[in-house]
Amino acid sequence: MRKNEAIKKLMSTELVTIHHGEPLSRARKLMLEKGVHHLAVVSGGELRGVISWSDLLRVSFGDAFGSDDRAVDATLDHTMTLEQVMSVDPIAADSQTTVREAAEILCKGQFHCLPVVDDGQLVGMLTSSDLLRYLAELY
Repeated sequence: MRKNEAIKKLMSTELVTIHHGEPLSRARKLMLEKGVHHLAVVSGGELRGVISWSDLLRVSFGDAFGSDDRAVDATLDHTMTLEQVMSVDPIAADSQTTVREAAEILCKGQFHCLPVVDDGQLVGMLTSSDLLRYLAELY
């Protein structure tokens, strides 16, 4: 097994991000449109937090009850802010972090993505799905 391989080879670099201060409905829309489950919350290129689909589901039961999208978005935007729902100061790695180290971090946490930051700038995102794809290629 290539346990010392750097995560830069398997992380996503075409990131879908949301800017600090945007409404929750924008996060929901981006996730649905882009087919992702995690968004890095940024201010400039600096990582401010992470919001996941699970975070949105926790504060909005509308999707489970078949409400129309406008009602769900209005409820989200009028009850909470992005900053209230996102994970602040998420654990991050750098692009030279090994696959093994990243797997250990994800196993210990209660999250499924690991932002990758080099020199203070967000450069990638590694998800548990990325790690599973990597393992599938090895076996």
